[in-house]
Amino acid sequence: MPKVKTKPRSRQQRRETKEPGSGSGIRFNTGLGQHILKNPLIVTSIVEKAALRPTDVVLEVGPGTGNMTVKMLEKVKKVIACELDVKLVGELQKRVQGTSLASKLEIKIGDVLKSDLPFFDACVANLPYQISSPFIFKLLLHRPFFRCAVLMFQKEFALRLVARPGSPQYCRLSVNTQLLARVDHLMKVGRNNFKPPPKVESSVVRIEPKNPPPPINFQEWDGLLRIVFVRKNKTLSAVFNSNAVKRLLEQNYRIHCSQNNLNIPENFNIGNLIQGILRDTGYSEKRARVMDIDDFIRVLHGFNAEGIHFS
Repeated sequence: MPKVKTKPRSRQQRRETKEPGSGSGIRFNTGLGQHILKNPLIVTSIVEKAALRPTDVVLEVGPGTGNMTVKMLEKVKKVIACELDVKLVGELQKRVQGTSLASKLEIKIGDVLKSDLPFFDACVANLPYQISSPFIFKLLLHRPFFRCAVLMFQKEFALRLVARPGSPQYCRLSVNTQLLARVDHLMKVGRNNFKPPPKVESSVVRIEPKNPPPPINFQEWDGLLRIVFVRKNKTLSAVFNSNAVKRLLEQNYRIHCSQNNLNIPENFNIGNLIQGILRDTGYSEKRARVMDIDDFIRVLHGFNAEGIHFS
């Protein structure tokens, strides 16, 4: 008999993994970061570490089939679950249909990064890893303030969030996050606790926003960090001696002077002004990889005092 030819699987089909033993034949799309946390002990531990209250409204991003959602619904006033995949929305709805929990669940369908966040007291989520960085800052800049977030991340990303000055993982992400929040590493989670297993190990992190936040323009703060962490092992004197950096800061300086009716001397040299600020603040020979938040605040204030801005 002639062999039956089968069509090659598309890239999308290769990304989709059928849930083993599932009567409903759910296919998880790993391209969307769908790795369902299947270990009930870890689910319970995450919910407990969030210290949820009966009056809480909880935001969950990427609820999947609802393993963590159901646990939280048993403890809180309401869960707002944000899900991109309409197939998983159907599974989540079936999970609570006909129970007393159904009235406590609100589902928002769509991309959480493109939507305004609702009011919530706590955020608990096994987050799709590809949205980790933008979601963190959307969360931390959200108002009104929430009490805490307990989030699952790729292990390497989590270690960068909690990294201290001098550690190899210390980076712009570390400083920005720790400026706005207290961050604690809670536990590691092996890949076999997920269905389907991801290619990386995971970690759970607790984030508590600082309320009130530090009185700093975040866009300008981040502009400074973008410059100094491009080459975090170089001295600030060397980093700020880059022609591209000097052009940017001179443009910003001239805008500042124009807006404030300040005259610029004919022999003005932005490089001399920058190096003078670094010497006067004592940071000329410092390196970003070992500087803490207070150090960066002093550098930012030193530049701002001389009319140099980063946004």
